[in-house]
Amino acid sequence: MKKVESNNQVEIEKVMKKVYYEFDTAVSYKIWVKNFALNLENIWNEKSAKDLEKERIENNIAIVIGRGPSLKNHNHLEKLKLSNFNGLIVCTDGALITVLKAGITPDRFPNFYVVTVDPRTETIKFYNDEIINQYGNKIKGIFSTVSNPETVKKARESGIEIFWFHSLVDYNEGEKSFNQISALMTRAKNHQNGLPAIQTGGNVGTSAWFLCWKILNCKTITLIGINHGWEDTDSWETIMTHNGMCKMIEMDRKSETFKKLFPRIYNPDFDCYCILDPIFQYYSAGLKEFIFRSPEEIRTINATEGGCIFGERIESMKLEEFLIKFD
Repeated sequence: MKKVESNNQVEIEKVMKKVYYEFDTAVSYKIWVKNFALNLENIWNEKSAKDLEKERIENNIAIVIGRGPSLKNHNHLEKLKLSNFNGLIVCTDGALITVLKAGITPDRFPNFYVVTVDPRTETIKFYNDEIINQYGNKIKGIFSTVSNPETVKKARESGIEIFWFHSLVDYNEGEKSFNQISALMTRAKNHQNGLPAIQTGGNVGTSAWFLCWKILNCKTITLIGINHGWEDTDSWETIMTHNGMCKMIEMDRKSETFKKLFPRIYNPDFDCYCILDPIFQYYSAGLKEFIFRSPEEIRTINATEGGCIFGERIESMKLEEFLIKFD
C-alpha cells in the first residue's frame, strides 16, 4: 500500500515540478525576489504579523473561509451571518469580496482578518471592490513578504492594516536560500527580531489555518469553503483549467497514470465524492500532514461538507452543528 502511495506521490511531484517551474512563472524565484524587493520599504515601516500574537481574543475559535463550491452549495455564508458566532473570521483573499457582500463583515464579526500569500498580479482583483473600501479600516491584512506589491498597495489604500510574515519557500537550502537572505534584510531595519515564518502548503487556505494556530493563538480552527477538490459533477473541461496548469498535462484520460493524477475519491465523513487534480492532491496532502503533526490541543474541524479534507486529527461536522455547539 505504501509503495503504491509513494509511486503516486512521485507522479504528482513530477507534474507539480513541471507546471510550477515550466509554466507558472509567477511563482518562480525571480518573482519572489522582485516582489520582496519592492515590498521591503513597507515591510520595514509596517507591522509584523507577530504583533497579532498580543491580541488575546477571549474566544480563541476561528473560522477559516475559502472560496470552494461548498460555500454556495450549502448556503454557508447565510448560515454564518445569522449565527451568534463570536470568534475570529479569517478569510482567504479570493473569498473576501463574496464574504463581505454576503453580510459577513467586521461590523458583525469584529475580529476579522484576510490573508494573502500568492505572488501573482491576479490577486489585485481580490481587493478591487467598493465594499472593501467600505470595511477596509476594520480589517487586518496578513500578507506574505512576496505578495504582489500592487495587491498590497490596493489593500492598504482600502484602509486595511498590513501585517507581514515570511512564507517558507526554500528554507531547506541553507544560508544562501532566499528565505535566509530575505530574513536578514528584513532584520536590517526596525524588525530586529525578524518576522514570523510559516509553511504555506502552496495555497492561502492552508496558510490561513497555519496563521490561526501559530499567530492568532486559536485552539479550535474550523474550515468552510476549503474543498481542495472538484465537485463530482464538474466537467473535465472545467477541471483541466485549474490555475492554467492542468491543461499542460497531456495524456490519455483512460490511462492508469491519468487516473492516479485525477482520482475520484469518496469522503466518508460527508458521504460524497470529489475529483482531485495534481494541484489539489499536493495541497490537501500538505494540509492533512500539518494537521496531523500539530499539537494535540489544536482542534481542526472541517465544516465544509464536501471536498477531500478528512482523516486523522480532523473532525467533520455540518456548519449548523458547529455553530450551535460553539454558540
